[in-house]
Amino acid sequence: MDAFNDEMRRTAYQKKTVSKLTAGEVLALAIAFFQERGYRAGQTGRPNQVFVLGGTEGGLPRVTGEIGARPDVGKPGTTLVTMDAVGERLGPAMAEFARSLRQRRRAGESAATGVSSTDPA
Repeated sequence: MDAFNDEMRRTAYQKKTVSKLTAGEVLALAIAFFQERGYRAGQTGRPNQVFVLGGTEGGLPRVTGEIGARPDVGKPGTTLVTMDAVGERLGPAMAEFARSLRQRRRAGESAATGVSSTDPA
């Protein structure tokens, strides 16, 4: 049992980020993102939450993750995205999803200000 718990601690991923996308858009992106990578993903029974399930990874017989999206946090139009996962490959995939959300946010900010991310001005 200790080896199982150690593996869970070693491969755990927990992160929060914000997005200008709506909660529904974030969750739809998450489902598509993880299904493309071979995981089962879909809406849970709770509102604004997605589950991610996978098979054996490392020392874990099954890996799980969840993504929650809380709309209008702080100010209208801002969505708080909470990501939790355990798994040797699922954790890095969840980190990649978080990076893709940040890139979308930055791309949206630079488009709104008229400055590209490669422009030194």
